[in-house]
Amino acid sequence: MTSLLVGTPATAADDPAEALGRGAARVLLTNWMGASTVPSRGLYPHQWSWDSAFIAIGLRHLSVRRAQRELETLLHAQWADGRVPHIVFNPAVPHDAYFPSPDFWRSSSAGAAAGAPAGTETSGIVQPPVHALAAWLVHLADPADSRRRGFLPRVYGRLAAWHDYLTGPRDLGGGGLAAMVHPWEPGMDNSPCWDAPLGRVEPAARGSYRRADLDHGQPSERPTDLDYGRYVRLATDYRDSGYADAGAEHAFAVEDPCVNALLIVSEHALARIAAETGADPAPHERRAARLTEALVERLWSPQAGMFLNRDLVGDELIPERSVAGLIPLIVPGLPPEIVDALVGTAESSAFRLGEVPMVPSYDLTGTAFDPSRYWRGPAWFNTSWLVERGLRQYGRARAADRLRAAMLAAAGESGFAEYVDPFTAHARGTRDFGWTAALTLDLLAADPGADVSGQRLDTTVGADA
Repeated sequence: MTSLLVGTPATAADDPAEALGRGAARVLLTNWMGASTVPSRGLYPHQWSWDSAFIAIGLRHLSVRRAQRELETLLHAQWADGRVPHIVFNPAVPHDAYFPSPDFWRSSSAGAAAGAPAGTETSGIVQPPVHALAAWLVHLADPADSRRRGFLPRVYGRLAAWHDYLTGPRDLGGGGLAAMVHPWEPGMDNSPCWDAPLGRVEPAARGSYRRADLDHGQPSERPTDLDYGRYVRLATDYRDSGYADAGAEHAFAVEDPCVNALLIVSEHALARIAAETGADPAPHERRAARLTEALVERLWSPQAGMFLNRDLVGDELIPERSVAGLIPLIVPGLPPEIVDALVGTAESSAFRLGEVPMVPSYDLTGTAFDPSRYWRGPAWFNTSWLVERGLRQYGRARAADRLRAAMLAAAGESGFAEYVDPFTAHARGTRDFGWTAALTLDLLAADPGADVSGQRLDTTVGADA
């Protein structure tokens, strides 16, 4: 698919898949800023952490060198304590183009004690750890080039430090899982899962900030002013604490199943990276096994038939059901009864896998469901991609094939939208969105006999009847 880098207009005679791939390539080329890719030139004009990981997974099908650089640019902004910030700011972008901007986060000063880089402005919070998985997949796209350029040796130490941070200072619950201290960190910003924990947070005064996101999006599709005020309050308090983790007081602290599932899969990827670079993979495999045990012990709910978030302030599971609780299907080695329950929940009236175009972000029968508002119901391409890969891993090939076809159709028909209506797949949010285009390329190129990390599957285990 490297020929798509040239980018020529589609014609009626084009093969539909080739035309779709050309459109996705156009989005990534347009959003490329020279060293990294913005999710969207208008709404999100900087580099975002988990966006860049997903973008690298797709970009490897166009240019392995660009995919490598995407990840290296992000990791160059890593803090000394190991955290990979959720935004790396482009100094050429005016501060009023996005909020919270660099002058709000003050990373180089407020984050100095935590080791924020002095020469690069970033946010002080994190996002889900997809990066080691992305690095491994980028390597697999062209191992010879990767070895020639020393790509994995350059990123291995930074990725290992990132995981050490998540399993060390961010193990706030003491049970072995990484905790998130702001709703922006799990990536599903205004999920109904956060409604109860956010109810404890006094919102920032309305006149103390300006919402730049409403310059580019419909208010009905964005978080409410009340939620946004609470986000600003939490970010302000975290900043004013010097971005302290362990031992600090957090009004919001949750263990999220999507975050920790991605950490497990990335830990397995890190073991493969270690072996490739001559390091010992065993510590990473042992950590992945411990994390998997903790994920099941702390977040699995037999009653819900899925994984749930744990509110660490009250030390209890949050009953709201979101797509985050299905994403652990990407974790290898889950007990068969848990896999069966997860697939059953995905196919139930709550998520209607196989009936609606993609996987909704929240329980379709839930009281807080909204088909248009951000993470409160719309379907997203990155989470659906993860579920598709998880279904394939556990032998549900027919369900995975249906989801893949629906995602590709929705990507093209929506103009590579940020997210879509879960019933109609009509575009919501911004268009020409980075990870939507990138994961479209990956689905077009994907080996249906491989799991999320590129390993060949044993199709005799848990296969479709």
